[in-house]
Amino acid sequence: MPELRYPSAERLDLVENLHGHAVADPYRWLEDAGSARTKEWSAAQDTLYAEASARYRGRERFADRIRALMGAGAVGAPVWRGERRFFGRRTAEQEHAVLYVQDGDGPERPLIDPGAIDPEGLTTLDAWKVDPSGRLLAYQLSEGGSEESVLRVMDVDTGETVDGPVDRARYSPVAWLPDSSAFYYVRRLPPEEVPEGEEDYHRRVYLHQLGSPADQDVLVFGEGRDKTEYFDVSVSRDGRRLILSASKGTSPATDLWIADLAEGDPGAPRLVPVQEGVDAYLSAHVGRDGRMYLMTDRDAPRGRLCVADPDSPQEWTTLLPEDPGAVLEDYALLDGPGMERPELLAVWSRHAVSEISRHDMATGERLGMLEMPGLGSSGPLMERPEGGHEAWFGYTDSTHPSSVYRYDATSGEVSLWAAAPGDVDLPGVRVEQVAFTSRDGTEVRMLVMAPEEPADGPRPTILYGYGGFRISLTPGYSATALAWVRAGGVYAVANLRGGLEEGEEWHRAGMLADKQNVFDDCAAAAEHLVATGVTDPEHLAVMGGSNGGLLVGAMVTQRPDLFAAAVCSAPLLDMVRYERFGLGQLWNVEYGSADDPEQLGWLLGYSPYHNVDKGTRYPATLFTVFDNDTRVDPLHARKLCALMQWATGAPADDRPILLRREAEVGHSARSVSRSVALNAEQLAFLAHHLGLSAD
Repeated sequence: MPELRYPSAERLDLVENLHGHAVADPYRWLEDAGSARTKEWSAAQDTLYAEASARYRGRERFADRIRALMGAGAVGAPVWRGERRFFGRRTAEQEHAVLYVQDGDGPERPLIDPGAIDPEGLTTLDAWKVDPSGRLLAYQLSEGGSEESVLRVMDVDTGETVDGPVDRARYSPVAWLPDSSAFYYVRRLPPEEVPEGEEDYHRRVYLHQLGSPADQDVLVFGEGRDKTEYFDVSVSRDGRRLILSASKGTSPATDLWIADLAEGDPGAPRLVPVQEGVDAYLSAHVGRDGRMYLMTDRDAPRGRLCVADPDSPQEWTTLLPEDPGAVLEDYALLDGPGMERPELLAVWSRHAVSEISRHDMATGERLGMLEMPGLGSSGPLMERPEGGHEAWFGYTDSTHPSSVYRYDATSGEVSLWAAAPGDVDLPGVRVEQVAFTSRDGTEVRMLVMAPEEPADGPRPTILYGYGGFRISLTPGYSATALAWVRAGGVYAVANLRGGLEEGEEWHRAGMLADKQNVFDDCAAAAEHLVATGVTDPEHLAVMGGSNGGLLVGAMVTQRPDLFAAAVCSAPLLDMVRYERFGLGQLWNVEYGSADDPEQLGWLLGYSPYHNVDKGTRYPATLFTVFDNDTRVDPLHARKLCALMQWATGAPADDRPILLRREAEVGHSARSVSRSVALNAEQLAFLAHHLGLSAD
């Protein structure tokens, strides 16, 4: 077999003085995806990856296993409008989940089937919202993984499009007025109205009259606000109250207002502040009892639930206080006919494991706990808009495919309402949550999945992490993880700081000046797996994507001694220039900005692209990127790939540095077939370099 050789890549003698730091950038030319030399370099990387991956014998076997395990499918909790319910479900044969509607005990009808719309599997259903009557459906589709959602409205009875398309509606909420004549939504300004390079920002809240052209929509809010702000809007069930919130970029700090729509024109509501200028998360809604419910981490890093009079919205009373050991995630109100004592349900995450408590709705008194199906993750609680004694929630854990459970407050019973539609042959798996100590003495937890049978020695192990943006890694069904365990490996998921597993303080301990804590936690997780005999550095890999790709980049550059291999997917890696591309300016509230001298120092301290040392024996590393990624530009992976290929002291045949590109797909949602192909190639790469046989 011929020796692998890295494509040549010109090294620029480019060094900039930034706030007193000499910052080298030898591969800046790879930022331009459209240039002839970048295209030539990328094509050569494609050839190199094809040559290297031809040696990975387990790819087809992993693909078969992942596909079979994904055959469990998935089902979502119902959204009710009277006796009409809407829900998503994916069977083993479907590339994407389909949105269905069902009236009472009548037949199910598919409303939106992305696979039927686009047999190539490149179109995704990003979001949907039913109007109060259940007759109209606002939905958002995007193509090629771009996440550039286009908003339309469908007549549920006929399936006909009655409004739209409305573009520039990416990540837009939809808040219907009670008579369904109009809805509030969020849309970006036209590109010609914003400065060059800022087309992904500048959102505004509009009121859209059904059937009217979008260019006639009434501007409600957003003029003069920060260009990076996101907005959320909702309307109370009785149609009287509008709630509007704003957050800068991905910051949890929330400004929130309420308006009484009964006062007059819904296009010009009088917004009364509920919270402004406070560095705390806040969400709110007005219940059927007329009280405003506020979920916040203000003065309660793990969250609390408060109530207020909508006419005096800044006077809060705590209904559910902070739990010192669990994070408040969701709640539901059960106050319908037949309820002698209306209940409030609260979802908590205790060390990343979900639990649901019952409370008196008026006083917050704890009445008991729901019996959960296992040690797993609960989805949002769904209730009937008109009130009732029932609640539905999704549930999953490491060996339990996505299912829906129903709670009946009159009987106190929790029962399976809808199981995952497919049958799968699950491998024998032993799941354990372990705790270990990070560099600064902080206790961190990790979920470890391993084969049931004992091991004779260190097992090939994947360590997966994320560590950022308040995103918790909770137990969940993963065909990729199960396929790895079935082959005899161990799959570990670490709950690093930067997530929300232990509340907002846990998040803040892994951001801005403290971002290094995330990487220290991951290194400590790896060291724990080695110290306890699960694996050793020659059989250990680190894996992550997006912000988790930054984690992987930091691990291979800071602790190359700990890992034999790495998979770095859709990563951020050049932390000096990340704000210049994609949605980067939304994230400086999490990472900091290179424009600030102090913050540039933080970024340079861990930026993978700026911490590569010539001659280091780096782990075998696979970068996976997606051409239509509109969040994280593939340039990050191109630049670090070129730099590591130049710098590594390990032979290419032993520990290669590779780049896998994929066209017509983006950062997030993808078809089953594309997921199977990507995950199978990642596992085959890791199996080859960790010594795991897929047979």
